[in-house]
Amino acid sequence: MSSTNKRCVFEEYRTVRTVCRVMRLDADWMVRADDRILEFLREEGPHPPSKMETDERIKFGAEYLGRRCRDYLCPHGLVKNLGNGVYAITEDGDSYLNGELDVSQIEPRD
Repeated sequence: MSSTNKRCVFEEYRTVRTVCRVMRLDADWMVRADDRILEFLREEGPHPPSKMETDERIKFGAEYLGRRCRDYLCPHGLVKNLGNGVYAITEDGDSYLNGELDVSQIEPRD
């Protein structure tokens, strides 16, 4: 993938005392929902898409969230399916959110 196809996503999050700005290096296949899924799973722990969709921060339906997890985030190692449609964030997913991993360099796994 050429560097001209890379896109940086800046995310700002607030803690009790500080505001942090993180530059995330995403891939062309990623959409806004992917970041929201990863953020949700990091903050709330493993959940199925049906529970993710009820969170006010996520403005997407369960079917779409499930498809993003199953078809994109799992094959690229950012989330894992724990069974029964429950997904959890992986170390790579957490590293991406922290701006430590360039997702465009990850090849999908079988």
